[in-house]
Amino acid sequence: MHLAILMTNTDESEFAQRHPKDGEKFTDLIQMARPGWRTTVFSVKDGDFPQDLFEFDGAMITGSPASVRSGAPWVTQLLELIHATHSRQFPLFGACFGHQAIAMALGGSIDRNPDGWVHGLTRNQLLHRPEWAAPLPDEVKLYGSHCECVRTLPDGATPMSERGGMNTGFTLARNIFTTQHHPEMTHEFIIALCDEMRDELGPAVYARALDSLEEQSDQQAFAESLARFFEQAIA
Repeated sequence: MHLAILMTNTDESEFAQRHPKDGEKFTDLIQMARPGWRTTVFSVKDGDFPQDLFEFDGAMITGSPASVRSGAPWVTQLLELIHATHSRQFPLFGACFGHQAIAMALGGSIDRNPDGWVHGLTRNQLLHRPEWAAPLPDEVKLYGSHCECVRTLPDGATPMSERGGMNTGFTLARNIFTTQHHPEMTHEFIIALCDEMRDELGPAVYARALDSLEEQSDQQAFAESLARFFEQAIA
């Protein structure tokens, strides 16, 4: 299987240069479950879009510090592409920014997190378990870092997970799967990101994040479920 990675991460800081880029992270995630699968990365945040996305078997949209509500030209183009992919039942996965972009493109709405930053290890209650999500536990642990959220889902979407009453993932038909969080992040990276964002997070959120990271995410189970999602979507 050959997947396109639509890279939306606008962080070009020194910190970002010291760590693997999102294209590599998402490739590692899917190859954790399917080592033979191929990926091609498109830096859509720089206007680099696939000439024909439908030549691929599916696509993944990464996270980003950018807001889907920014009105930036590349964001507008991405939202239009998402709408086109869904009309053709093209397999699409979105994480964090990708989750929010898919929701907004298909008629949902985005808002600020009511309690500010979510950062560190998050615990998400699984509300819906498609057959392909069998590897996921009832409480899915994933690393998170976001200050916006999906307020309302697109028509026809099925909530897949929630945290504190807030949606953290949904499915739509057989071809859409999202998570508000970051399954691509390693434990080492989220710890480094905590330190990098310490001032922005503030003392209380920073302390809670470090405390949460005494445990690790369900990355392996998520990777297997993600691979199964793509397999069933093209079957």
